Amino acid sequence: MRQAVAAAFAALTISACQQAEDQGGSSSAEPPVNMAATNAAPASPASGPSARTPLAKPSGAIDPKSAEAAGQVVQSYGALVEQARWTEANALWGDRISAAKVQSELSQYSNVQLEIGNPGETEGAAGSIYVTVPAVFYGDLKNGQPFRRSAEVLLRRVNDVPGSTAEQRRWHIERIDWAAAS
Repeated sequence: MRQAVAAAFAALTISACQQAEDQGGSSSAEPPVNMAATNAAPASPASGPSARTPLAKPSGAIDPKSAEAAGQVVQSYGALVEQARWTEANALWGDRISAAKVQSELSQYSNVQLEIGNPGETEGAAGSIYVTVPAVFYGDLKNGQPFRRSAEVLLRRVNDVPGSTAEQRRWHIERIDWAAAS
């Protein structure tokens, strides 16, 4: 199953890169990751992000401006965090200081997994587009005890306005809002 998911992701990535090249864009998309790492079973199958259905597999090419593309950024972030590839994971953030704070917090765990739900609707404000993706971070504390923390990952991209850079027009993590402990 993991090989099939990894193969599907590879095909999607190649398709997206080809589409970007065909449109005169750059093929330097998000960093390559081992997507098999994101398929770990959650601690409890019925307790996904906000009890939502997990992110569905893409059925074709994904518009890089869409909420689904934002969801893929969160999925890539999760895969990189699971592998402790912090430099690449932090590159998916818009603010390096915020990225470093989350890295510091998550690196205190002995292992971290990420389960994401379907992205919300995109919302525009002041020349930017935002989308929220529900997520659950789970794994093991250093003492071996399991942990599970719900969060909402807010992503942002700048609209295609004159003077905006390609870097600004890509989805990036703006912040992670942790749910209150219950």
